[in-house]
Amino acid sequence: MTTIVQPMKAVARKAGLRRAGVAALRMQAERAMLATTARRRASTTGRVLSYHSIGTEQWGVNDVSPQRFRDQLELALRLGYGFVPASVVASGHAAANDIAFTFDDGLLSVATTAAPILAEYEVPWTLFVVGDWADGRHSFGDGVVMGWSQVEHLAAQGVEIGSHSMSHPDFGQLPPDAARRELVESRRLIEARTGILPTAFAIPLGQSMNWSAAAHAAAFEAGYEYVYAQSVLKRPLGTVPRTFITRGDDRRTFKAALEGAFDKWEEWI
Repeated sequence: MTTIVQPMKAVARKAGLRRAGVAALRMQAERAMLATTARRRASTTGRVLSYHSIGTEQWGVNDVSPQRFRDQLELALRLGYGFVPASVVASGHAAANDIAFTFDDGLLSVATTAAPILAEYEVPWTLFVVGDWADGRHSFGDGVVMGWSQVEHLAAQGVEIGSHSMSHPDFGQLPPDAARRELVESRRLIEARTGILPTAFAIPLGQSMNWSAAAHAAAFEAGYEYVYAQSVLKRPLGTVPRTFITRGDDRRTFKAALEGAFDKWEEWI
């Protein structure tokens, strides 16, 4: 039986990798097309950018290379953008040419690679931490996710720490009680581990279908002031919009993102 099951598992893994590769190529082609054809939608209240990792290749389309990330910062400066905390945009006090940087998941490459680059350019930024993952409860292996010592170190440098839930679930599928636990317990855990009581929450997966009215009400009952989503125009009502940046976004695509070419776009893989 084992001789049959093991090859079947290997085939399934290869098929999954092929599907992920095809989906990534499709996403890159879709964004490249929108960068050329989509109508620009200038922001009057600033823009929040959503990243995940900077040099964690296994994060697929969510990973941006260190050199590309540096290029994006320099391009934004050349285009006349200013860098502000995400809370400035969320509160409606940002200028039209202000952008904010946020990072979901709490990946180690953000601490080791992104943080020094951001410090070099004096960029304020926000980190959204998954409680279970920072506690070591994950299957990603060593050297992928930050522990609490790295989170504390970043906080001491002025990085805003927010919650990204306890276990990174799809809130659109969670019963209200489970959603409430994820929101409340992740906030309490961050405070217990770091002494910081977060007031910002980023929706795992981030799309409109990954959030619910019950979860939204529970987030504010739990003490969060801002809930960050993904799409500018398709986000759930009452959330803060973010613009997702992907591995395939070159300078032209990144410029288009800053100009609003992807305001109707949501990640679908």
